[in-house]
Amino acid sequence: MSAQRFAQGITDGFLNVSASNVSDACDRLSINGAIQGILPLFPCAKIVGHAATLKLIKPGGKAKLSPTDGTFEAIEAGGPGAVFVIDSHESPTVSCMGGIAGATAKHGGFVGCIADGVVRDVDEYKAYGLPMYARGIVQQSIRGRSVVEGYAIPVEIGGVTVNPNDLVFADDNGVVLVPRDQAEEVLRLALIIKGTEDRVIAAVRSGERALDALKTIDYDNLAKRAPKS
Repeated sequence: MSAQRFAQGITDGFLNVSASNVSDACDRLSINGAIQGILPLFPCAKIVGHAATLKLIKPGGKAKLSPTDGTFEAIEAGGPGAVFVIDSHESPTVSCMGGIAGATAKHGGFVGCIADGVVRDVDEYKAYGLPMYARGIVQQSIRGRSVVEGYAIPVEIGGVTVNPNDLVFADDNGVVLVPRDQAEEVLRLALIIKGTEDRVIAAVRSGERALDALKTIDYDNLAKRAPKS
């Protein structure tokens, strides 16, 4: 198993919560992790994995690689279990991901892609089951419109800094970034939050007033009361 991957218990644990639960846990731990404006382009499976990063910029900038070379080198470096995280915010109308790259990522064991930009070949991602979260869809090629500044480097996605191998979580509610060294604590708290909310909903369904149930558990102070593992 690659050293980049998270322990199976961490991955499985995050699959039992939602992006809302993870975002709430990050809030309570003062982590800036909620990525705004990047949503699933079609019904996608929940994804969790380590970040394999790529930064695209406008032609004429500090280019180090062509978009083709940079993209496929980034995929090779990411390894199984990765989430492809593409920073293309400098060129918001230029495609930053295409079908061949998507197929290669899927073949290499990637669990999904998060793009701060637009992508094309969405029909292909659907066909081979690669979850795709982005700002929108375009049909034009990247050729001549963007270049690669680097990969496996810190990038900015939706105003949030993502470092290589940080944990990336995404579902129907959106995308949340968790710093790698805080993943275990965020998961612990997210599970507590989900369990608590489930108890409140169960209480309401049994006839209790929602306000009374929330006061009973002191929901707003949950993080302060949650025991350390």
